Amino acid sequence: MSIRQEWERIEKLILSPHASLSSMTAGREVWEEPCSVRTDFQRDRDRIIHSKAFRRLKHKTQVFISPEGDHYRTRLTHTLEVAQVARTISRALKLNEDLTEAIALGHDLGHTPFGHTGEKVLDEICSFGFRHREQSLRVVEKLENGRGLNLTHEVRDGILYHSGGKSAQTLEGQIVHFSDRIAYINHDIEDAQRAGILDEKALPKSCVEILGSSKRERINTMINDIISNSYDKDYVKMSENVQEETHKLRNFLFETVYVASKAKIEVCKTDNIIKALFRYFSSNPEELSQEYRLMLEADGKERVVTDYIAGMTDRYAISTFAQLYIPSAWQVN
Repeated sequence: MSIRQEWERIEKLILSPHASLSSMTAGREVWEEPCSVRTDFQRDRDRIIHSKAFRRLKHKTQVFISPEGDHYRTRLTHTLEVAQVARTISRALKLNEDLTEAIALGHDLGHTPFGHTGEKVLDEICSFGFRHREQSLRVVEKLENGRGLNLTHEVRDGILYHSGGKSAQTLEGQIVHFSDRIAYINHDIEDAQRAGILDEKALPKSCVEILGSSKRERINTMINDIISNSYDKDYVKMSENVQEETHKLRNFLFETVYVASKAKIEVCKTDNIIKALFRYFSSNPEELSQEYRLMLEADGKERVVTDYIAGMTDRYAISTFAQLYIPSAWQVN
């Protein structure tokens, strides 16, 4: 018996009847010889961590564009916090922690530079629209390495449905949906307080009373509420009152931080960067990097230009814009 087979045996013994067993995966689009050491879900997690798209998350905006300070979240640190929350819930519910972690680590791989601002602009200018969850799936199915990562069906499904109106097929994927919201609501409050945009005393009174007055208390309340309402069930859910207050807190952030605050002062500038890059590379597709030029015939110019821009980090988008549109100093000997 291989180490992988031993882990598969252990999963059957200790996990909930509602868990997704790695030995029962729906499989990959292209069959591969199983690893002798890792389960299929562990293998997927490792592929995501080692991907270029994952590394680029380090330099992509979460909420604050180019913040002065080392303690603000980036898209990468957000992803790690989502994974931590999701693993805690998954382990408590005796679900498949490896599957949960793989989905969490891959859920934002398709996010644009400049956070949701970049996503909104691409959605406006692309004829087919743009949603980062769909782009994340495209990254793991095709763009990474020019052929995708060939992940299991369960991981791909969880990535695609971590947001939006449809639930993931697995409970592990549903956990990531809740964990994403838990993570960004609470760390965005903390970052907004650090930036002087939000006073903790301004949080809705009912949210503080039910969820807690600190990040630690709120996260603890939300996680424990999910666990107590989902344990040994074939669904993942919050209680009605905690769900309602979580939703209220999210709406409060949209009103005070995401839409109307000094955090968005630079939004018009980043809008113009995305639009200018899209116009330029649509008119000059021959200047795309080689891996993207090779996709033009099969996928079409608009699709490939969108892929190229969505994959950029904030600083690469800014430097490319500067190179294309800002004059360089004339060198005189």
